[in-house]
Amino acid sequence: MTRPPSDRRARWRVTLGNVVFNNDTPAGRAFDLVLIVLILASIGVVMLDSVRPLRTAYGPALKQAELVLTLLFSLEYGLRLITARHPWNYARSFFGVVDLLSILPGYLALFVPGAETLLIVRVLRLLRIFRILKLARFLSEASVLTEAIRASAAKITVFLVTVLTLVTIIGALMYLIEGPDNGYTSIPTSIYWAIVTLTTVGYGDIAPKTPLGKGLASLAMILGYGILAVPTGIVTVSLARAQGAAQDQREQGGQDRRPAPRVCPRCGLEGHDADARFCKRCGEELPSA
Repeated sequence: MTRPPSDRRARWRVTLGNVVFNNDTPAGRAFDLVLIVLILASIGVVMLDSVRPLRTAYGPALKQAELVLTLLFSLEYGLRLITARHPWNYARSFFGVVDLLSILPGYLALFVPGAETLLIVRVLRLLRIFRILKLARFLSEASVLTEAIRASAAKITVFLVTVLTLVTIIGALMYLIEGPDNGYTSIPTSIYWAIVTLTTVGYGDIAPKTPLGKGLASLAMILGYGILAVPTGIVTVSLARAQGAAQDQREQGGQDRRPAPRVCPRCGLEGHDADARFCKRCGEELPSA
């Protein structure tokens, strides 16, 4: 009996969907590995295109490569929409949004020069490697870190507000002490210097010249070392608590999965073996586990 066209189309979608979304089959795994190679190639092309000598020598070839890769990713995105059981759910998912964002800059670059740089967002697609290499179970550890940061949000907010207040005061004082003649042309510029100094980055593009200014800069540098330890301690404590809570939850879950004790309905005796069929005291038939 010949299959109706609708059945053949449905079977075709299921078969292709298993290749596109499922990496448990050889074809699906090969598809994902080829996709990873194309993503790496696309990122490399974007990086090479940002190097002026290479762009001058190989600009047209790089543009063609970007266009071809964009077309391939567009085809892949279309296949995912066609074969997804719920296309709208896929389009709204994290990977669906990333897949869409990874192809839009390629077409935008046809009208806006320089927009191709945004194609670097394709690096997010490399997160699929966790699924390909069966490492998705390790992503659960990220939830512990997320929970620690969420628990520390209020404390970190207070810390950041305090730091912003300090750099504003130090910047204003440095503007008053050094002035425009020594490079501190405005309070915002002085605040920029205070941020760079307090975070111990120290670009050196602006430096105090007067003894009083150097003394204030020394105080800001020393204060910076102490400030760096504060968020580290806050997050560390919250992370330890989150890990402890996660461990307790896993242990509790393990206890919940233990089989219920076998209890004789006649005499109430507990402690029967898991494969026991009758009570070892009264011989009553035990309920199934």
